[in-house]
Amino acid sequence: MSVTIQFDLPEEIIREAQRLGLLESKRMTAMLAEEVRRGHARQELKKALDQVRSAPGEPMTMEEINTEVGATRKERRGA
Repeated sequence: MSVTIQFDLPEEIIREAQRLGLLESKRMTAMLAEEVRRGHARQELKKALDQVRSAPGEPMTMEEINTEVGATRKERRGA
């Protein structure tokens, strides 16, 4: 599928974008694909944060977090 996009940009931005190759089709596709990926990652992170924030109980202390991280690292090293 093909889409034509038109932008109204200041001359200075156009010149610099052309110099950097940012207006080429492959480059624009790569930039848009990266932004789509980031958008999905933001949505997933927000969903995970909402789940964590809605979990019952008290938040873990930094000491408890460090203990869990240490145990996980130890377990992974042993695996």
